[in-house]
Amino acid sequence: MFEILLVEDSAVDVRLVQEALEDNSLLKNLHVVSDGDRAIAFLKREGEHAESPRPHLVLLDLNLPGTSGFEVLEAIKGDAELKRIPVVILTSSKSDADRRKCYDLHANAFMTKVIEFEDLQSMMSSMSEYWFGKVQLPPR
Repeated sequence: MFEILLVEDSAVDVRLVQEALEDNSLLKNLHVVSDGDRAIAFLKREGEHAESPRPHLVLLDLNLPGTSGFEVLEAIKGDAELKRIPVVILTSSKSDADRRKCYDLHANAFMTKVIEFEDLQSMMSSMSEYWFGKVQLPPR
């Protein structure tokens, strides 16, 4: 069973991702935080997240309240214990500058949110097949 951390402030988007991943038996452990500060606390196992599992993958929105997705990405990739966790940017941004900045900060992938639910299901299925079926993740 794989652990995924979804960092998303939109309740609607959270529900859509949950529903899109619902049929995937490998991805039943989806953890959700709604802002950048909570994401960092979850990953560093601080405060209320002291017992949180280390995720195998982070799905990260860029536009978050408080600490931005860019700052969360920078914190993850700048931390010796976290930097091997793959981070997939899942955002509504179609900006070339945002995409470039994410890759400069060592994002592992950049995916633009889709509008149709069937497209989201397909995106989540492809993503999970790639990260949990094809790729060999770093040892834990």
